Amino acid sequence: MQATILAELETHVEGKEAGPPVFAAARGGWLRGRVFRRGWLDEAAETIGQPGLTPHELRHTAASLAISAGANVNAVQRMLGHASAAVTLDVYLDLFDSDLDAVAESLDRALVRRG
Repeated sequence: MQATILAELETHVEGKEAGPPVFAAARGGWLRGRVFRRGWLDEAAETIGQPGLTPHELRHTAASLAISAGANVNAVQRMLGHASAAVTLDVYLDLFDSDLDAVAESLDRALVRRG
């Protein structure tokens, strides 16, 4: 088995009925932020030396990692559940700045190959 986030999530949801929440509340449905924090996030954050870490900061981290891994804005938008890519760009536009260099490099490689 691969040691990846996807493999971990597949193990977590194996055999469960399809539905929106991956980390569900005890009675089903979405796990509320307060319950998530009190249930284990606050203690886990303390353990790693990050007291006060919030679920929203984890969300920003996930978006930042996805962007730095090369995910396009539409994929990040869907991952975060934003209503539009414009919302995602408004929040994370500064993280896409390095993409301009990558675009220039890709175009340069394409021109060299054709040349």
